[in-house]
Amino acid sequence: MNHYLNLVLLADVNALKTDDYVGFTFFIGFMAMFAASVFFFMEMPKMEGKWKTSVLISGIITMIAAAHYWYMRDYWLANQTSPTAFRYIDWILTVPLMCVEFYLILKAFGAKIGLLWKMIFYSIWMLVTGYLGETVFRDNSALWGAISTLGYVGILYEIWLGSARKLAASSNDPILMQAFNTLCWFVLVGWAIYPIGYMAIETDGWLSSVIAVKNMDLIYNIGDAVNKIGFGLVIYSLAVASKDKTYATA
Repeated sequence: MNHYLNLVLLADVNALKTDDYVGFTFFIGFMAMFAASVFFFMEMPKMEGKWKTSVLISGIITMIAAAHYWYMRDYWLANQTSPTAFRYIDWILTVPLMCVEFYLILKAFGAKIGLLWKMIFYSIWMLVTGYLGETVFRDNSALWGAISTLGYVGILYEIWLGSARKLAASSNDPILMQAFNTLCWFVLVGWAIYPIGYMAIETDGWLSSVIAVKNMDLIYNIGDAVNKIGFGLVIYSLAVASKDKTYATA
């Protein structure tokens, strides 16, 4: 606690500089995800049935991220280095919750609890091994990065080719299928910034000579906001569309 208070005091002394674009994105990321949480929490009571839970989780995801960005912005101002530990604490909570969203929207079409645990397992595997490669076993980061990628590939397989994809296709619901495909693209394209960032870390990162670690913080911050808020907005849009569809057929 005393260590963190010292960081805050240092952050106050080292005020945000006008050319600190990475610092800007820490502040913007915090405010954007906090605002998104307020929106999701306020809209949740208007949803019906299972969609309340889905929109609630969307708000929890962005709120957890906002809380971590509050700490990360102070850490950045005090140290001007990447807040790796804070990032992984954030991701180990929010990424599995994003995987839970796939299960929730497919539950009505036959998704089993096994799919939920499988997606959570893949996400935790990806993050724990990734953290070990960035910290404890930094000298062997390429090997641990490859091990971490297996979890990412597992998630991609489930949503693009595996049981989750088959359940979505069997739903015969064009609204759900469109939302599902959008979420899949978020995982494929949006989440791809994280393994790219991993390859840019110092020592033996494959892209360490191409992308500066400092620039990766800029990309991470923007990517986090787009991925988490965008993910939640897709869920919200699906909930609203399903609600309107119910009223139209009533």
